[in-house]
Amino acid sequence: PHLNMESFGAIGTVLGCSAGIVVGGLVFAAYKLGLLYQLFHKTETKSPRHGGESVAEVLRAHGVKYVFTLVGGHISPILVACEKMGIRIVDTRHEATAVFAADAVARLSGTVGVAAVTAGPGLTNTVTAVKNAQMAESPLLLMGGAAGTLLQGRGALQDIDQMSLFKPLCKFCASIRTIREIVPTVRKALAIAQSGTPGPVFIEFPIDTLYPFHLVSKEFGVKNPPKGLMGTIVTWYLNNHLLNLFAGAWETRDVSPLPVDIPQATDDQVQKCIELVSRAKKPVILLGSQATLPPTPADDIRKALEDLGIPCFLGGMSRGMLGRDSPIHIRQNRRDALKDADLVLLAGTVCDFRLSYGRVLNRRSKIIAVNRDKTQLLKNSDMFWKPTVAIQGDAGSFLLRLSKGLKGHRCPEEWPQSLKAGDLTKENANRAKADEKTEHHLNPLKVLHCVDELMSEDSIIVADGGDFVGSAAYIMRPRGPLRWLDPVFILYELNATLCSFVAEYDTFTRHKTPVISVVGNDACWSQISREQVPILGSNVACGLAFTDYHIVADGYGGKGYLVGREDEDRLSDIIKQAQKESREGKAVLLNVMIGKTNFREGSISV
Repeated sequence: PHLNMESFGAIGTVLGCSAGIVVGGLVFAAYKLGLLYQLFHKTETKSPRHGGESVAEVLRAHGVKYVFTLVGGHISPILVACEKMGIRIVDTRHEATAVFAADAVARLSGTVGVAAVTAGPGLTNTVTAVKNAQMAESPLLLMGGAAGTLLQGRGALQDIDQMSLFKPLCKFCASIRTIREIVPTVRKALAIAQSGTPGPVFIEFPIDTLYPFHLVSKEFGVKNPPKGLMGTIVTWYLNNHLLNLFAGAWETRDVSPLPVDIPQATDDQVQKCIELVSRAKKPVILLGSQATLPPTPADDIRKALEDLGIPCFLGGMSRGMLGRDSPIHIRQNRRDALKDADLVLLAGTVCDFRLSYGRVLNRRSKIIAVNRDKTQLLKNSDMFWKPTVAIQGDAGSFLLRLSKGLKGHRCPEEWPQSLKAGDLTKENANRAKADEKTEHHLNPLKVLHCVDELMSEDSIIVADGGDFVGSAAYIMRPRGPLRWLDPVFILYELNATLCSFVAEYDTFTRHKTPVISVVGNDACWSQISREQVPILGSNVACGLAFTDYHIVADGYGGKGYLVGREDEDRLSDIIKQAQKESREGKAVLLNVMIGKTNFREGSISV
């Protein structure tokens, strides 16, 4: 048929579009295969360097002093490089311990805690600890090994879908695919861990991104290439993948910290709160762990609270914020105080089960809520309580601005004085309970009072368990800020069970860690048994044994003491001896036999 010029033009357009699609596809394929990057960036096949060095450089630039681990071949280059750069490697006996310890460092130091564990079961062992860090809002970097980049999903050793496991638990997850990605990815992860509401982040390191080129090429290179066209293609693909993996790996990159984003209250919000507090006659502050987060120093927050003169209830990491005997620190009768208060400031405190989901708040009270996390800020506000002012911002800096705006104004003194009088009455009653004799063994309240009285000023209290720790929370008095660590999810004390915790006495001994553990041993899960027996008529699974934990501690190189009723008169001397040995670098465990009590406080182990 006759073709006119328009037909030729249409055909040309189609051919041009097809050619463009082909060219575009080729360019995209070249990009995905790393061919474009390799045109401008060299692959140093003779270099002895490895990806672990890049990790260590970033960690050192961010002031990381410790990496906690249980060693595995997948992550060895990270550990070796960190040690060479002056970062202390603390090796534990369980992967959960490594993450719990990193969590503790994050809470106490204001920096990111770092843990590194091997692939597969090494990572799965950390899930409880990572969840705890998420709920505790601790900035934590977990680094995990993984199967090689080309072997994932092909049945390699310890190869599982690790990313899916940690995405629900972490603010940020990434899998390194080339060595050049290590520096920017680790920098980004560390910034995200500290920004907004702090939390854990996870980076997966396939094993071929951490070892030197000559070892990776030996392990993953083509040894006996198949013949024919397909063999040629496969050989080329594998060689190209190897070259792209290391292309530009050792070019100079910025390792300095990225900016950290911390939400702040607006000037209008602060001013409105200043007006509300200035009119309050019976204000109360509930201080949560978030108030201890950087960048505001704990001592500045303490000074702000003292200037305000408002009675404070301290929870979580904020325990100890006001020292041992502050006139505005109220420890008892919180429910009654909240019932009478005309203003409540929730500074990083959440209306969860600890505040009966907000039901303990007086509906006539003005309520100011400050929290970095919007979900936590308004938790249960649709049911049991309503904030007068809700501020998504940093609690610590807000308190400083509030105090500055209220300079010269103080809470009416008769209000904190009346609450303090109630404190003394309740504490005297508790001391009377401590003097009661239990049918067998020692009174747990007496043990805790004795420990509190003899505790050194720089002690850090790590509390975990049931009734025994519930009692410790209102008996033991941290001497200063950042001196109390407790569980937010479940079991915190360095491991998920008491037995595996005792195994960490090997870790404590090798690293000369001055730890004193007081195990309240009543051979029962009494907190559960107390309700299970009368409701369901059975004590099944609640009964334990008076296990010789002190002997196990001895076997791991620590020092164990068995403390029973016969040791009651010399309990103080035993504690003093434990303190002396601890100062000498010895890890000590006091296996204290405690008896059943008629009051709620003081029954369960650890």
